[in-house]
Amino acid sequence: MAEPATATQAAAPAVALLKDELDIVIPTIRNLDFLEMWRPFFQPYHLIIVQDGDPSKTIKVPEGFDYELYNRNDINRILGPKASCISFKDSACRCFGYMVSKKKYIFTIDDDCFVAKDPSGKAINALEQHIKNLLSPSTPFFFNTLYDPFREGADFVRGYPFSLREGVPTAASHGLWLNIPDYDAPTQLVKPLERNTRYVDAVLTIPKGTLFPMCGMNLAFNRELIGPAMYFGLMGDGQPIGRYDDMWAGWCTKVICDHLGLGVKTGLPYIFHSKASNPFVNLRKEYKGIYWQEEIIPFFQQAVLPKDCTTVPKCYIELAKQVKEKLSKVDPYFDKLADAMVTWIEAWDELNPIGPVPNGKAA
Repeated sequence: MAEPATATQAAAPAVALLKDELDIVIPTIRNLDFLEMWRPFFQPYHLIIVQDGDPSKTIKVPEGFDYELYNRNDINRILGPKASCISFKDSACRCFGYMVSKKKYIFTIDDDCFVAKDPSGKAINALEQHIKNLLSPSTPFFFNTLYDPFREGADFVRGYPFSLREGVPTAASHGLWLNIPDYDAPTQLVKPLERNTRYVDAVLTIPKGTLFPMCGMNLAFNRELIGPAMYFGLMGDGQPIGRYDDMWAGWCTKVICDHLGLGVKTGLPYIFHSKASNPFVNLRKEYKGIYWQEEIIPFFQQAVLPKDCTTVPKCYIELAKQVKEKLSKVDPYFDKLADAMVTWIEAWDELNPIGPVPNGKAA
């Protein structure tokens, strides 16, 4: 059975890549003792902790970490009425951290994700691998059978068009999990003891026109390229659905990346997912989504954005409009969600104003 790496097995890298350009966002309801095992990898970076649930509860963070912590009172104070777009009692609240960050890159991880080991027994620096994924191009327009051609020891195979070998900027890096797989509730119920022990040493670009179920527990992205699309929706308290927050963000992000010519990678790095959530609780959160996704996914597969949508916020507002027009018939929830998507962009713009550049044009 797979086991996580210990803190002593996780050696600090010689150089912390992008130390001043990346924030680590963690949603939590508990003390962050799990950071001890990540200390060699995370300590050089700034953390943004988004506390979910009771704001009067004190969250303890191990000494030596540079962090800022926001609870629900802070979210309400900073966003005012627009705080309604941030979920409560759900890990979807993490996207508030994306909004208040001022860094170019974001890595987000759940507090039940530990340091994994590769097949040789070496502790995996997940953050370092995500950074490598983000800093190398993606190849969404033509599939390379050796997967990521920019990894050491790989290249473009015979027959790959030379005109496409430059690739495109990578907007997101989606990592995977050893031990507890990210299953839906029905699969959890029929496979309660299943554990993922398969380590696949591969990174690949998800092809243009192909959607995927994005998981937010081990995810990195270029905030400047795609940040406004990483809205984790309305989930949790007072909402009819849960556990679709990251997937909603992933579907929106992928449609926008395809439209703007950006790439999304999946595969390495692995983390060790330590704790299986309750499948009966999950079923109660997911059951409407299990029905709805049969209409949601075709909606995203068929979504077309106009050519004048040349920025992520414009694309996202257009997607919100299409959600309202085409998914509201599925359930009134989508009408509310579409409004929240617009509120999210308004709040993002308020906290992230676009300043003038020397030639007088908008940045």
